[in-house]
Amino acid sequence: MNEVFKSSSIKDPVRPNEVHLTDKGVSFKMRKLIGGTEQFVFYSDISGVEIDSGMFFATIRVIPRARPEIVIENFTKSDAQRIKALILERV
Repeated sequence: MNEVFKSSSIKDPVRPNEVHLTDKGVSFKMRKLIGGTEQFVFYSDISGVEIDSGMFFATIRVIPRARPEIVIENFTKSDAQRIKALILERV
């Protein structure tokens, strides 16, 4: 499995965040004006996934076991629910 989800280009067209779901884990790319960060978490290290829904967009919070939560913003509600479902299938 190799699925890629990108945040909405309506809210931030220059710096879309990305979630990459692979066979072993999840990679999060948070982009900034200059540079950005990328984090990888194995499915076995994830203890939970939460979604904060706004009117149009959602924020995904992935809670790893031994480090701070990963927050990635500006996804459509349907993409956020799909990401959560795919992660929880493998946890």
